[in-house]
Amino acid sequence: MLEIFKSTDARVLEQVDAVSKGCWVNMYAPTAEEIMKVSNDAQVDVDIIKDALDDEERPRIERDDGRVYIIVDFPYIIHDETGFAVYETIPIGIILTEDNVITVSLKDSPIIEEFRKNRIKEFYTFKKTRFALQLLFVISSYYLRYLKLINKKTNEIEREVHQSLKNKELYAFLALEKSLVYFTTSLKSNKVVLDKILRFNYLKMYEEDKDLLEDVIIEKTQAIEMAETYRSILSGMMNAFASIISNNLNIVMKFLTSVTIILALPTMVASFYGMNVSIPFQHIRHPYMIPLILSACLTCLTAFIFWKKKYF
Repeated sequence: MLEIFKSTDARVLEQVDAVSKGCWVNMYAPTAEEIMKVSNDAQVDVDIIKDALDDEERPRIERDDGRVYIIVDFPYIIHDETGFAVYETIPIGIILTEDNVITVSLKDSPIIEEFRKNRIKEFYTFKKTRFALQLLFVISSYYLRYLKLINKKTNEIEREVHQSLKNKELYAFLALEKSLVYFTTSLKSNKVVLDKILRFNYLKMYEEDKDLLEDVIIEKTQAIEMAETYRSILSGMMNAFASIISNNLNIVMKFLTSVTIILALPTMVASFYGMNVSIPFQHIRHPYMIPLILSACLTCLTAFIFWKKKYF
């Protein structure tokens, strides 16, 4: 998909048909024809565009002939076969040419939607450096947002697992821990890119831009700390809850075993009195009362002993 936007003189974002000076070119899951068109119109190497479409590409920043190429990872949500939300990261390329800004990714994202709908304050397509830093800031804020969702989901699963005897909750914890691994790795790689921008002056920045970059680094650092903290907590919870599930199962088995023993006593008494041989008290009036009373006494006594020992 190829989209071209440009801020007008009235500071309104409009979609246009052709690449021109001061426009923003957005591509997600582009076709080969769209890649070639942007490469020719914006004078950008095809390989640079394709690098951002490799889901294994690592975050980095390069500068060549006045152009700056930035690749960072951004978070997105998918759902597994059970419908459970899984958080992953994929690269997004930000290409700053002399005249344009180009963004390239494999998937569309609500992060891009924030800019497409012109929801970002003081966002203008012709301010290339500011746009790039604003995009990096929004990516960082979405990491924080998804980390809070992961923490909220962890708390929900924690409440469920206390009474659980199944592995479904552990699989959910495993999926969340996997998401945190992706986040931690991508956040650290993204921060390396931000540090390079700050130290080596890859971008021409005004004072406001430097302040924005510092805000981005702070957000990224906070996200890294949150991801590592949540990952450590989640890892400990998985070990603890695996023991809880096993213990819950043992409690149920102990209860069922106790009930089985108690119910076996009347059966045992009735079996003895059902034998075709002489038995005590068989000639008294109402002899059937003997096994009933004996069964009741043995059952109550055994149940009392098990109760005192807290078997159920």
